[in-house]
Amino acid sequence: MQIGMYKFDRMELSGSLGDLGTLLPFSVALMVITGLSVTSVLLMIGIFYILSGAYYKLPIPVQPLKVVSAIAIAYPEKVSLTMIGASGIIIGLILLLLAVSGIIDQLAKFFTKPIVRGIQLGLGFILITRGIQFIVKPQLFLHHSNMAPVFPGISLNLAIGIMGFFIALLLLSNKRFPSALVLVTGGMVLGVIFGSLNDVGFSFGPTPVALTIPGSQDLINALIILVIPQIPLTLGNAVMGTADACYTYFGKGKPAQKVTYRALAMSMGAINVLAGLIGAMPMCHGAGGLAAHYRFGARTGGSNIMIGIIFLTVGVVFGKIGISLLSSIPNSILGILLLFAGIELAVLIKDVSDKKDLFISILIAGIGFATTHMGVAFVIGILAMYLIRWKKIDI
Repeated sequence: MQIGMYKFDRMELSGSLGDLGTLLPFSVALMVITGLSVTSVLLMIGIFYILSGAYYKLPIPVQPLKVVSAIAIAYPEKVSLTMIGASGIIIGLILLLLAVSGIIDQLAKFFTKPIVRGIQLGLGFILITRGIQFIVKPQLFLHHSNMAPVFPGISLNLAIGIMGFFIALLLLSNKRFPSALVLVTGGMVLGVIFGSLNDVGFSFGPTPVALTIPGSQDLINALIILVIPQIPLTLGNAVMGTADACYTYFGKGKPAQKVTYRALAMSMGAINVLAGLIGAMPMCHGAGGLAAHYRFGARTGGSNIMIGIIFLTVGVVFGKIGISLLSSIPNSILGILLLFAGIELAVLIKDVSDKKDLFISILIAGIGFATTHMGVAFVIGILAMYLIRWKKIDI
């Protein structure tokens, strides 16, 4: 079915599921480890997806702010719920300021094609590696105990991953049986069969949602610990990288005309201020997420609206058991989604042919992949690029 520029069909639904490999591990871990409200997190994810799809009319992704999320998950004793909320508010206000003032367009001048392609290549390698790690995990689910091997040395999760990889490959361009839809649906069925919902109390309804007002100390701590490390990655990947990937997939004409640096910064800024105030997960867009949606069939904002409704429903109706429902997807299935998304993002390097540009792109990708800190990679890449130009170094 098509309504205006929005399509609602199996391919769009399949594409909407393509980025679950990034979204679910971070969001579920945040809810379980830090205690963020399930309803707050899933409600805001759903709203952000729907609004992004409605405005941009393209499958613009919704992802967690990865640096903020990773630090909060790794150090729950240091990062309080109010600090997480404060980080969303601060980042949101910074992005709104950059968008309204037009500074975001000036910053974009530093993000030349080799810089952006390097960031995308590095993120692609990170997604591929993380995907393989999910596939070879002995645990079948995100937060369950180990499963017995089905063969000597082969866990059930790995067996499902190997089988799922070849199914995804065979169905990658199949419109009748879209690969991500088959993978996620089949994976959830297997998950339930192998006990993902065991010992889960089926009480329905939302979890408590409360207004979060951070104090001055929370704001200071959030700025130093969470926000400053996050900003370079947000600008490079969620703003410039997303816009560039969008232009690559859809061109710079009518389909992508609303995807501007200002618009992306504005939409992320507004949603993060709201998310911070109700204690939800800080969010962004992302080139990797767009690659994932596109790789698995999404071409319009209809995919966003469909996945947004799913998250809204799970968050509000099934809030109390929402984590268990989302965690029913086996780790290896999430890994396959990450693997293909990473490959899709990495191959964007194909339009960089100049040797000096390739040097910069590969340098950034290598540093980003080795350190998993794209902010550091970006700064070093910028300095190297201008040094090469200034000294006219022959690569």
